[in-house]
This record gives sequence, structure tokens and C-alpha cells, in this order.
Amino acid sequence: MDEKRAGYGLKAPGASGAPSLHLPGRADFPRLDEHLVVPEVTRDEVIKGRRVVAHPALPAHGDEHSELDFVVRGLVAPGYQVSTDLLTRVGKQSDFASDSSIRKQGNDPATGSRYLEEVAFEVVSTQSEGDVTEKAEEMHERGVRRIFAVFVKGPRRVCEWSPASRRWIPLGAGARIEDPCLVTPLAVSALLDAALADDAVVEALKAKRNPEILKLEAAAEARGEARGKAEGTAEAILKILKARGVAVSQSQEEEISRCSDLARLSRWVVRAALATSAEEVTAEP
Repeated sequence: MDEKRAGYGLKAPGASGAPSLHLPGRADFPRLDEHLVVPEVTRDEVIKGRRVVAHPALPAHGDEHSELDFVVRGLVAPGYQVSTDLLTRVGKQSDFASDSSIRKQGNDPATGSRYLEEVAFEVVSTQSEGDVTEKAEEMHERGVRRIFAVFVKGPRRVCEWSPASRRWIPLGAGARIEDPCLVTPLAVSALLDAALADDAVVEALKAKRNPEILKLEAAAEARGEARGKAEGTAEAILKILKARGVAVSQSQEEEISRCSDLARLSRWVVRAALATSAEEVTAEP
């Protein structure tokens, strides 16, 4: 979104007659949905009174945006909502969307409209760092708690906006983002690697006690128990034959050890107590 045009006239806020929101100790803000641009009709955004045009994405941006949405949606905690390109009236002269954001579900009783985003994510590709910095400043001023940027040009990196130093702070690949909005900490590496993104979402689904994940875990546990029982029975068969002095070739031992059919192993263990050869144990009628 690097196209800039001067002379952009701002629409008058408060067309619905709703009062502006006042936060104690801060400036008056328009309602979140009192837009300066027309949502889902124009690509325009406004940053500090300056119009920029949000262009369709190239692969570097579009691919990362997709991965970002996937991870954030998977990790979001109950009671919170993830949105993509959610247009927000951030200030009197700013009306723009972050790439992904997290907010409380439902409406804010103080305003009667949706809650403000608590966490916002930007994918930075062709837009200038100046634009994304101005957006971070405006979002923080409005009350967005945390703002992250994924820079995909040059060395890929994830940064968090620091209001105190007014700059982007790089996060190490081994860092983890912990926040009440997330059911499990978000590994920074999961925002940079698709395979790790899958792993992060699976772990989050486990933490959420997702029914399908629980079914898969139960099935895997059952398979593990059955395999353990089969291995124990096969070992018992071989021990019985050895104790009785019945010779067992390597191929016969492998056949017995590899068998996972509990019904067959149950027959074999009975035969092992009486058989005079290993062939009698594994022979099928």
C-alpha cells in the first residue's frame, strides 16, 4: 500500500449521531465503525489524514498472510475473535485495517459496537516501513495492546512495536509470544516456517481439547496398547518355547515377533505349551 495521493477530503464522522468514545486520560476518538472510507468497496485507507491504496498482494505478502491467519486462528483463546483485514477507525484522521487482528467476541457495552482489537499483526512487503510505523503509532494511541509485524523482504523477521522506544523490536526465532488472547504461546518460528505453523496449531488444538484431536489421540493410544499387548504375548511365546527346549529359527522368531493379530497370538501361546516344534505353533489349518 505505497500509493499516496494528496488532497484527500475526510468524511464527517458521526453520521449515525453516535457520540465519540472517550478514554480516560486520552483524546476523544470516533467510534470504531465511523469510517472515512467505504468498507469492501474501495481499497482506500487513511493514515493520519493521508490516503494510501491497499494493493492486491504479491506471493511474498499473500502467502505469509495466509500462514499468519492460519496460525493465529488456530491459537486464539476461547472468547476471542480473529479477523482478516478488519477496517478500524483508529483515529480522527486514520481509518485502516491490519492484516490480522484479535479482539474480544461480542460488543463492548461502553460503545454498543464491537471491541477494539487487542493484538494486531501486519505483513510488511511492498508497503514502506514508514507506513507500517505510522499505523503502529496510531493503533497504540487508540488502545491496541500489542502490534507485531512480519517483514518478508530481505531477511525474514518478526518484530513487536515498542511504544517506549518508538521502534520495531526484533524477536528471536526461539522467542514465544505469550498473551491472554492465545491458548498457547505462539512460537515466532511458526510465523516463518509452514511446517512449524502446522505443529503450533496442532498443539493449540490439543490445549483446546478439540474433539477430533482427542479422537485421534485415543485411537493412537488404543493402537499403542494393542501393539504393546501383542509384543508382550509374542515375547511370552518365545520364552515358553525356549524354556521347553524347542528350537526356533531366526525367521520363525521374526514371524512371531512381527505378528500383531492378538487372536492369532492367543492361539500360538496355547500351542507353545504343547508343541514339539516351532512349526506346530505357527501352522494355520
